[in-house]
Amino acid sequence: MTSHPSPASTPISGAAEWRERLDHIVETMREMSRQTDPQSMVRSYGARMRRIMPVDRLVAISRRGMEAPRFMVTRDSRRAQEINPWSQRDALPVLEGGLLAELLYADEPRIINDLRVDPADPAASVLEGQRSMVAIPAFDEGVALNMTLLMRAQPNAFDPESLPELVWTSNLFGRATHNLVLRREVQRAYDAVDRELRTVADIQRSLLPQSLPDIPTMSLAAHYTTSRRAGGDYYDFFPLPDDRWGILIADVCGHGTPAAVLMAVTHSLAHTHPKECTPPSKLLEYVNTHLAARYTSDNGTFVTAFYGVYDPKTRELTYACAGHNPPRVKRCDDGSLFVLGESRGLPLGIEPRERYEEATVRFTPGDQVILYTDGVTEAHDPDNDLFGVERLDEAIANCSLDAQGIIDAVLEDVRVFTRGRAADDDRTIVVAKIR
Repeated sequence: MTSHPSPASTPISGAAEWRERLDHIVETMREMSRQTDPQSMVRSYGARMRRIMPVDRLVAISRRGMEAPRFMVTRDSRRAQEINPWSQRDALPVLEGGLLAELLYADEPRIINDLRVDPADPAASVLEGQRSMVAIPAFDEGVALNMTLLMRAQPNAFDPESLPELVWTSNLFGRATHNLVLRREVQRAYDAVDRELRTVADIQRSLLPQSLPDIPTMSLAAHYTTSRRAGGDYYDFFPLPDDRWGILIADVCGHGTPAAVLMAVTHSLAHTHPKECTPPSKLLEYVNTHLAARYTSDNGTFVTAFYGVYDPKTRELTYACAGHNPPRVKRCDDGSLFVLGESRGLPLGIEPRERYEEATVRFTPGDQVILYTDGVTEAHDPDNDLFGVERLDEAIANCSLDAQGIIDAVLEDVRVFTRGRAADDDRTIVVAKIR
């Protein structure tokens, strides 16, 4: 076998005029930009390139994931049945040594215009009948992991002047194909993660009340939405002795799956309190101690929470707060508005020895109590302004609305204010209207 570069007898561009060639290349690029499948992209590109530069045989080889001198033949224009190198890698023929291994592992482009192949060469059947060859390496992280071989049956068929452009365009196309492969891999990974997040979100929602309790002297409504598939907001109701009810709202710092996991932990702790969930300070202290001891001390996470115990007979709410937004109360009999802010304490999970004070408020018929997470008041508009508590107070001012109507009014005001901007945080609202 001998090989050496020699002058070409056939120009690579043939007799095509530059305008015709340009139109063909532009249309080729348009078609490539529409491709979503790498195999289809290679097939289409190869068909178009053969119109510009006819060849008698095209072979592609790869050493990706292999040790020298082994390589696989990923494409062959004379192969009876097409093999997809991305999905059918195990069906590709693997060869070892010979001329093609020498070219591939040399990491350099090469023209052979007087090709003679030893019959004992492992690739003799691939090169049979060919007298000219262009070997175009495709580089990945500086190494020619792949190579395209263009062949003609006559000698001296390729012009060395064309080699730089061939290496350039072939590598650009190779990167485009590689990016398409990566895009599909990323999409598959995203789809897998999305399926997992949907499952996490379903589990999380199953931890929330499936229906609202029927509490004498109190009408309830609730809204819960996450900024992602799963979130860290949490609300709950606990039936207590003497017809009292515990009302809890909490917000885990952060978003997504980590927040959802800690929300589930908080739910579990609240439901495994060894005694009834009263008084409020004891429940918060119990959850706080266990969060800080096992779940939050090493990662800087925490949970804000507000927990109150409502007595329907007296319309009194005894409550404790762990760094949460104090609920807002619209007193409809005199038009006043106040917050349940007499109890303050650190969020849960920060200081295991934190103690929480309690406060008591007596409601009157017509009072509208709004418990919420900061995803409502910290909703941003496109100018990055906050919705804020003042707008929340305006949204809850209509005393003719029922509990669900109040929630609808708040959500509509948030929607108008944000002007379509996606939520940055989970949004939860619980409205209690005193009867």
